[in-house]
Amino acid sequence: MNTQLERCPWCGNDELYCSYHDHEWGVPLNDERKLFEFLALESAQAGLSWITILRKRENYRKAFSNFEPQKVARFSQSRVEKLLTNAGIVRNRAKIESAINNARCFLEVQSSYGSFGRYLWDFVDGTPIQNRYKTLKSVPATTPLSDTLAKDLKKRGFTFVGSTTIYAFMQATGMVNDHLVSCPRHAACAELAENFTV
Repeated sequence: MNTQLERCPWCGNDELYCSYHDHEWGVPLNDERKLFEFLALESAQAGLSWITILRKRENYRKAFSNFEPQKVARFSQSRVEKLLTNAGIVRNRAKIESAINNARCFLEVQSSYGSFGRYLWDFVDGTPIQNRYKTLKSVPATTPLSDTLAKDLKKRGFTFVGSTTIYAFMQATGMVNDHLVSCPRHAACAELAENFTV
């Protein structure tokens, strides 16, 4: 099988993008730190291309304490000012402050539900949704479910969590399998979904 020809075309030939597509995107995820990382990165991506954020990912990990929500939640205003001078990340005050705010909200959800993953996966009854799209044009930017989840997150105080951002988050964390059916990763992620437990 020639995965170079058959993988989802959105990642093109960029090595970093292809690696992300082949190993992370669409894999059902229940790791708390990684869930927070994706939430933070998807929020930082708003208005930018995902490859821009992927190329800055390691810088983000260093700048944001490897996305440990307990640590990020304690970031001070002076830490914000320092981050605004960090050329390795997106230097947008609102997005930086959002990541800190969202870390605090993330911890509140953990406290209420036992884990953020449990809260999140309740929206799909603990089972990844298996879509069967044949073309990129048919893959939606939002769905009624992403609308619902985004609305609930906003109600809980999260910011930079519009429906488009949250649908991208759902795709990244495997809540939905949006690999095209012609892509080898569609079947691989579907198989992972069968064994997935929250």
